[in-house]
Amino acid sequence: MPAAPPAPTDAPVLPATVAWAAAAFGDRPAFVDPDGSVLTYAQLHRRSDEVAAGLARRGIGPGAVVALTLPSVSAWVVAYVAAAKVGAATAGVNPRLTAVERAACLDRVEPSVELATPDDVEALDIRGATPDALDPDLDRPVAVVFTSGTTGIPKGAWFTDRQLDAITGYDVGHAVGSSSRLIPQYGSTQFAHVGFTTKLPWYLRMGTTTHLLARWRAGDVLDLVARERIETLGGVAPQVALLLRDPDFDRRDLSNVRLIVMGGAASPPALVQEARRRFEAAYSIRWSSTESGGVGTGTAPDAPDDEALHTVGRPRPGIGIQVRGDDGLPLPHGEVGSVWIRSEASMSGYWRNPEATAEALVDGWLRTGDLGSVDATACLTLAGRQGEMFIRGGYNVFPSEVSGVLAGHPGVADVVVIPKPDDVLGEVGVAVVVPTRPDAPPTLDDLRDHARASLAHHKLPEGLLLVDEIPLTAMQKVDRRRLSALVEAPPETI
Repeated sequence: MPAAPPAPTDAPVLPATVAWAAAAFGDRPAFVDPDGSVLTYAQLHRRSDEVAAGLARRGIGPGAVVALTLPSVSAWVVAYVAAAKVGAATAGVNPRLTAVERAACLDRVEPSVELATPDDVEALDIRGATPDALDPDLDRPVAVVFTSGTTGIPKGAWFTDRQLDAITGYDVGHAVGSSSRLIPQYGSTQFAHVGFTTKLPWYLRMGTTTHLLARWRAGDVLDLVARERIETLGGVAPQVALLLRDPDFDRRDLSNVRLIVMGGAASPPALVQEARRRFEAAYSIRWSSTESGGVGTGTAPDAPDDEALHTVGRPRPGIGIQVRGDDGLPLPHGEVGSVWIRSEASMSGYWRNPEATAEALVDGWLRTGDLGSVDATACLTLAGRQGEMFIRGGYNVFPSEVSGVLAGHPGVADVVVIPKPDDVLGEVGVAVVVPTRPDAPPTLDDLRDHARASLAHHKLPEGLLLVDEIPLTAMQKVDRRRLSALVEAPPETI
């Protein structure tokens, strides 16, 4: 196997990693498209060279932005690598966004070219051509990743070679894969998500084979996991809940699964326990954000229940976490405040948004916007997002804290707490619940009785809305705007 890819001082990270992986893994499948067609590591290097030459012929180079609005197929990866080879930044726009949302993202980055279909990528291909060598520049933009947009128009967090290399180091400590062992995985999120865009060099260094889905469906994922003997399940917590609810779950041989790694949304204790039991696998919760480059904290797969069920774990080596008060000073253990993170992986800023950048990045620290507390063992427990906290009769209520307790009720498959205006108390909490048994759902009194031992009276929910599923955004985050609308005019309440 060739030596490990050079550090970014020697060559741009993504092009250098692709060249190294082509030599290391050759004809091993790197990506398998939904139609079964294969893109090998060698083909990824060659085709990205040819598309890069086409971009250069169009005048695309350093300072330019290439927008990718096409689906998450292998052509997306070819275009991303090609843009990096000519020094352009790639802005991935989730194709599941509405036309208005996509337009807002494109207006933010003002791309030099937009590639909306695999044919658009193919049209750039100049057979046999290679781009000119690119001078290394640690601070040249490589990727723009849009935030989830759960509370407004997405912002574009941008990353450089310096951050992509740091992200790879945090994930694998610069380890590389074995030339003899296949590591199958599946695409759990859109490529425009931070979990793919910033971590592609890591996947390539590990020699993974990524199986892509036309659309994420629980049954299709479980069939793929069983067929390809996939050992690690990745994604966001709502996807685990859907996997467990698949009617044919217990008919499949899923004994190959060893580890479940979930981030992006809360993993309720009951969900973690059920997933560990039914998959007979370890469960690791990951917490991060788009702005942090997708790295942050994690629970150890063999962690005791106090950590595994009720926290998001400890920061990875080299990453700093602080919980600060409104005055910006660190708070004592156990007190809830704003969560700040410091690492070499954090974004350079928000694209063309200096005001938001100055608000988020302060003296080398990233203000995440999450609320939480850190205990004496350095484990972080989240309490929601800033702006989600509501005040009931003069007392602060953190919806995530309440949801975490309610999720332990056996009749609750999933739950989110949403504030609702109240003429007397200002705001009260409404529990939006997906019942375990739709024919016998829990009542509001059931939930309040369950939570009394863990929550003060003012935190108990004062309304209940039953739903078939919790609505998610295109980035698989809880869609609080839709939930607020449902709570304001619910179709059925108890």
